[in-house]
Amino acid sequence: MASATPQGAKLLYGLRKSNKFAKGLGALLPPAYKKFWNEWKNQQPAAVHYVPKDGMFQREDITGLVTPIQNVPLPLIDTPESHDGIWGGEAVIKGFQKRNQYKRRVPHFWVPVLRRSVVHSRVLNEYMAVTVTDRTLDQIHDHHGFDHYLLKTPACDLRSMLAIKLKKKILEELAAGCPKLAAEPTKQQEYLKEFACYLEQYTAEEIEWYGLTYTEAIIKMKHLSEDKDALLPKKLLFRQKLIDQLKEAGIREAQEGETDGDEGLKRLKDPNTSSWLSNLSFKPKNW
Repeated sequence: MASATPQGAKLLYGLRKSNKFAKGLGALLPPAYKKFWNEWKNQQPAAVHYVPKDGMFQREDITGLVTPIQNVPLPLIDTPESHDGIWGGEAVIKGFQKRNQYKRRVPHFWVPVLRRSVVHSRVLNEYMAVTVTDRTLDQIHDHHGFDHYLLKTPACDLRSMLAIKLKKKILEELAAGCPKLAAEPTKQQEYLKEFACYLEQYTAEEIEWYGLTYTEAIIKMKHLSEDKDALLPKKLLFRQKLIDQLKEAGIREAQEGETDGDEGLKRLKDPNTSSWLSNLSFKPKNW
């Protein structure tokens, strides 16, 4: 029964779930943005709120019972406030808490301990006051600087649009040669040499599309397509669109019409060619 359908045997494993890049303007997005999207949404983030166990099975010390190991990540809630700060991969956890032995459990939200701190970006040459957590400060110290922390950490572990936008800004600054440090050429060359390893991981196009949300990427793609179409007259666009439709339909006259149209344009452009009246085989009669 499934083989009689257009999708054939694919229906045996269920229908494929439609994604953002299957149709519309999303299908026109370049691979550079899809690479960032995979790093941001599809890549498995590091464990923050639980300790993963190695192996496939574990044995209880007292009972000796063997059970499979299941490292199931906790469902995290990214609040709007988390995107205004840098929480170091932490988020809000929703669950239940049993506060009394003889009472039922109640809903509870676990929120990270937030504090206001100042971070310094050497590449951007700026001090910024942001909301961070203790884990953020530990990660900055472990990576030996705020810039190294942002550049080494993937987008799925940053979990903050502020941190992702800062990472994009740092990459753009490095790709431009650190113009903000032009007054200090020694420090400029030192930073370019120190952070050159991060630029090798990205191309210029990938840096351009890095850190954009899906809506921002669609708007950018729409502007690029409009600018590209604005360079050509509308009649040429309609003509090319008609020719493409005829080619897809398998009409042979499409290619002939294309060549005839090009020859006609050449005749119109060439002043030495005769007019269309001279090509007619009509001869007036002698009255």
